[in-house]
Amino acid sequence: MRIAILGGTGDIGQGIALRLAADTAHTVTIGSREAEKAETKAEEYTTELESRDIDAAVTGGENAAVAATAQIVVLAVPPYHVGDAVEAVAESLDPGDMLVSPATGMKRDDDGFHYHKPGAGSVTRIVADAAPEGVAVVGAFHNLAAARLANLDADLGVDTLVIGDDDDAKRTVADVAEGIEGLRALDAGGLANAPEIEGLTPLLINVAQNNDGLHDLGVRFQ
Repeated sequence: MRIAILGGTGDIGQGIALRLAADTAHTVTIGSREAEKAETKAEEYTTELESRDIDAAVTGGENAAVAATAQIVVLAVPPYHVGDAVEAVAESLDPGDMLVSPATGMKRDDDGFHYHKPGAGSVTRIVADAAPEGVAVVGAFHNLAAARLANLDADLGVDTLVIGDDDDAKRTVADVAEGIEGLRALDAGGLANAPEIEGLTPLLINVAQNNDGLHDLGVRFQ
């Protein structure tokens, strides 16, 4: 399967790209608004993989171009840019394609990080409202520590909660996620449950910042 990661030059995009390329047989392409930026970063990721004797490569290109070749498009972009990102690639998407949203809105004050719930109800809902007809939206990868994900020496041993109203798309994305070694995908229901899942991210950051040795923590449900 061909997977495009828009915003693949950023922290969470890097981690998802490296893990998918290292652990699965999927074709991984990263996107950026500037093709050259994505291509340069993709070369860095490929060099990292080669240094570990992993026979895989990551390619890069402009967002709309990489979305046009993919069945799954991951929106690893800032939370309040997701609607614009979908609109920018909408004509590149075909019915049956899937959009995956890992973003969560946050704000920070002296007490720490807090969930910043958008007017639509969740960032995932913003994506669903912007998605073209026939393109399923799935929420996943919300609560993962970007640095831990990008460190291929790190054992994950964590869960990702997967939400969506299209059961087939949700199952497909869950299967892709579980292809990453040490990552377990759990079905958390429909898109209406996005606020609860997105709200876990600031909680985890606050715990990480206030406890030694937990800077790259994740969650595991038992």
